[in-house]
Amino acid sequence: MGGNRLLPTFRPLWCCAPRHRFQQNGVSIAIAAPYPTPRLFSPFTKVLPVPSSPLTVAVLVVAAGRGSRFGGPLPKQYRLLNGQPVLRHTLAAFATHPAIQKVCTVIHPDDHALYAQAADGLNLMDPVHGGAERQDSVRLGLESLESYNPDLVLIHDGARPYISRALIDRSLAAFSDSAVAGVVPGIPLSDTLKRVNGTTVLETVSRDGLWRAQTPQAFRFPAILQAHRACIGDTLTDDAAVAEKAGLSVHIIAGDDQNEKITLPGDLKNKPCHHTASYEPRVGSGFDVHAFCPGDAVTLCGISIPHSARLSGHSDADVALHALTDALYGAIGAGDIGLHFPPSDQQWKGCNSKVFLDHAATLVQASGGYIAHVDLTIICEAPKVGPHRQAMTAFLCAALGLESSRVSVKATTTEKLGFCGRSEGIAAQATVTVLRA
Repeated sequence: MGGNRLLPTFRPLWCCAPRHRFQQNGVSIAIAAPYPTPRLFSPFTKVLPVPSSPLTVAVLVVAAGRGSRFGGPLPKQYRLLNGQPVLRHTLAAFATHPAIQKVCTVIHPDDHALYAQAADGLNLMDPVHGGAERQDSVRLGLESLESYNPDLVLIHDGARPYISRALIDRSLAAFSDSAVAGVVPGIPLSDTLKRVNGTTVLETVSRDGLWRAQTPQAFRFPAILQAHRACIGDTLTDDAAVAEKAGLSVHIIAGDDQNEKITLPGDLKNKPCHHTASYEPRVGSGFDVHAFCPGDAVTLCGISIPHSARLSGHSDADVALHALTDALYGAIGAGDIGLHFPPSDQQWKGCNSKVFLDHAATLVQASGGYIAHVDLTIICEAPKVGPHRQAMTAFLCAALGLESSRVSVKATTTEKLGFCGRSEGIAAQATVTVLRA
């Protein structure tokens, strides 16, 4: 695993890639593979050293909790952060690390669909069901790795998405000392500590020698597996405590102030995760126009709006979704709607345009990217978009899995000028930002 590896700062638009085909509604559709082969590099490519390690390394990501303190119907590890589930950021940080061979996730039995979405496209082992307590979940996860029997295992909280490669590297480097059985990243306490009873301060506690423990906590695999089996029934707060009880030598290393655990809603901060630092920003634009024809409603952003006419088109003529779909295709160099859904094909006659949007979003994900922002402008004299803007935004947020702060729906007129000004139809233009690995 040693030596140098080429890691592109930016992947140029002219990367070539093999094409794969799949069937959608009986139609064969070609897409580019998420990782081009051969890979071409831009002049900005840097040659970065990859930490050399003769040891086999597995990672166990613990994500079976319910997040009761966070609240809400969705477990915190599946809430959106920067447009993607928290857990996906965590998994990607390990799945893309060159010194790690296996990544296994412990999940709740009810979360398979959520996990599948969060893990889609990442090179991971099959997930394992957790137990009643975190300690049980870790043991079950470790036992699932027993057939692989790695030299080292890193145990990490699924709700710590800001893990950096540097911290992973420090954890692995500590095992160059054969006497080290376990490593815990930590931050020395700097605040004054008080022991209280209710609201009454009893005493000031010395902070000397006290650290805040973080994850990933790394161990030699056979030793930590045996320690967890020996502690069945005990209630210990982290894996280092399990190792300590078993008499293992556990060392502290410098943690990372940015490696925060998401516990409460306020902890979901839209700051960049470390593994996205090498993502290439792509911007796509789309434009579409449809003429009016006899009817009583138009469909814009999936919302039916009463009107004195409807829009003419082969599908449902949702001009806004068409512009947005073309913008997504454009961001990844995947053509336009007409390429994927030709109007000459009768199976798309009257089709709901969300089918097109879903297809474009799927191709973005398959290309190794994710949608960061959507900006849509609808151009018409009538109908009025304002009363329906909130419903349109909600539709797009649900369809693309984005927070409302990442979706903009606007409307304007052409001051009675041109095609739209003469109320002959509606135009729409869209701009999207895609971050692509």
